[in-house]
Amino acid sequence: MYAFIEGEVCEKTNGALVLLASGVGWQLSCSNNTLQAAPALGEKMRCYTYLSVREDAMELFGFATREEKEMFTQLTSVSGIGPKTALGVLGAMPLRDLNLAILLGDVNALSRAPGIGKKTAQRIALELKDKVTQADVSVAASGSSAPVSAVSAANADGVTEAIEALIALGYSSTEARNAISQVRDQSDKPEELIRLSLRAMAGM
Repeated sequence: MYAFIEGEVCEKTNGALVLLASGVGWQLSCSNNTLQAAPALGEKMRCYTYLSVREDAMELFGFATREEKEMFTQLTSVSGIGPKTALGVLGAMPLRDLNLAILLGDVNALSRAPGIGKKTAQRIALELKDKVTQADVSVAASGSSAPVSAVSAANADGVTEAIEALIALGYSSTEARNAISQVRDQSDKPEELIRLSLRAMAGM
């Protein structure tokens, strides 16, 4: 119904923004990431929006980027994940890290989000792993203002290459993702990640 709302930031509260646009104050429920990306009061901001309609309520959600909105809709497509829980997952880590955690099936990282237990984290990884691509990770990294974004993008490239190589060697997708998730912080070079993963799977 609404693609985005662009207006002046009037209020910032815990979990919400108010944008003044065309004389209307729009209250948008937001993740911590969007709240941190919001400019100072009085400055203009564009928020990409999602309208949630339930029998007992209507709620408007706002996102600093299209990519965050897309991840929100993917999260809410997972059984048992409602809009509030999805916002909690989005706010628990940078979007690039969330994409990477799903890509790797990193249940431990996903379960650190508020309200997400191990079983729900497994369901997120299982249902979304085929929807998250290397391009998603790279876009999320390049869209970040953090100085480590280039490093994160390079690491994501190496991780994907290493996973594909392990699968080509005969390991299942799950085995490859689990192995890489254990060593991904040790290198951003695919050949080194493969070597470390093979050693880990061999128990060395």
